[in-house]
This record gives sequence, structure tokens and C-alpha cells, in this order.
Amino acid sequence: MSQEGPKIMELNRKLVDAVGDAFNGNDIDAVMKYFSDDAIFDHAIGPEPHGVRFVGATDIRKVFVGLFQKVDNVHWKTLDCNISGNKAFCEYLRTAHYSDGSEEEFLTVDILTFEDGLITYKNTYYKQRT
Repeated sequence: MSQEGPKIMELNRKLVDAVGDAFNGNDIDAVMKYFSDDAIFDHAIGPEPHGVRFVGATDIRKVFVGLFQKVDNVHWKTLDCNISGNKAFCEYLRTAHYSDGSEEEFLTVDILTFEDGLITYKNTYYKQRT
């Protein structure tokens, strides 16, 4: 379990929104409090059917540090969220603002699997804009 992780054990909308708030704060330490040490993150892009897979909190941290460093701000607006068992199915509108003034916006879906109040698996899908 992650050090100083959240104490919320039941998967509910409050927990999912807290994860979203951490991401929207672009605060890597706040984000990582919600991931188990052995979590898996399957990114939407990559050569494998599951995309690029990152295993463990250390590698997942690097992915999100890289994202937060390359943008001025990134925000995920929740469009819908449904919980079934230990999974949250979340639809977002993701908007990133870059230092050159450009903006990137697309729809994304996360399937988050929780155990003991922590994310053990994050599976991300998004629209590829051309």
C-alpha cells in the first residue's frame, strides 16, 4: 500500500472525485497517494493491444510527472462516472494548455480498478484527433 494513502476503503463517487481532484491539481504527490505500489497503468497508445504498460508506482509517477512538466495546466472534466464492484468507469473531457498558448482537447475514458481504497489498475482510452 502507498505511504500515507487515503483511508477510504469503499469505492464510491467521493473517492473517484478525490482522484480526479488530485489529477486536476496537477500535483504528482497528491495523485500518487491514490495508487498502490504495484499498480499497473495501461496508456491508450502503444504497439501492444493494451497500449504501453507501466508497472509500479515509480514508473507511473514518471509518466505523470512528464505530463505535468510539458503543460502549463491539464484538466479532466468529468462527463460521467459509473461504479460497478471495484471498478469505476469514467468519461472525461481532457484539456491541456501549453506554454506556447496552444490547447489540446479530447474525450477520454478511464477504467479504474481499486483495492483497499487504492488504484491497482488504470486503463485509459481516448479519441485520437487528426
